[in-house]
Amino acid sequence: MAAGDEAQRSSTSGARTPEQQAVPEIEVSHPDEQLAVKMGIEVTEWDPARVVGTMPVAGNRQPFGLLHGGANGVLAETIGSTAAYLNRVGDRRPVGLELSCTHHRSALSGLVTAVCTPASVGKTVGTFEIVITDDEGHRVCTAKLTCIYRDATPKA
Repeated sequence: MAAGDEAQRSSTSGARTPEQQAVPEIEVSHPDEQLAVKMGIEVTEWDPARVVGTMPVAGNRQPFGLLHGGANGVLAETIGSTAAYLNRVGDRRPVGLELSCTHHRSALSGLVTAVCTPASVGKTVGTFEIVITDDEGHRVCTAKLTCIYRDATPKA
């Protein structure tokens, strides 16, 4: 499918993924099935040096009413992958290789905010630090995402 067809499909569905907020030309397969959209993630700032996104606690809780640790992982991966894409060289595409999350405290309500900065970016590997804070500015989670950059795969 051509990039224009994909963009039309995305706009026809009415859903824009967080990645498309930051990088409108990105080709998104199955835009109506994106986990980040279902979780309410929004990219609010984007630049190769810094990507920021938010996610509501409501709808992303674990059984005891706290923000689910896996939700932190999805937010970190979404914001970190967006930063990785913005830092790519040529047509190479980032693919997540490893994500680690350290959970420091619970978020109980409101929004959490993720700020991603590149730690090291080369032609084949990029590492990104993502700090997630609650509405009061308390650090909720620190994540590290490592991506490899691959040549774009031909479409069937």
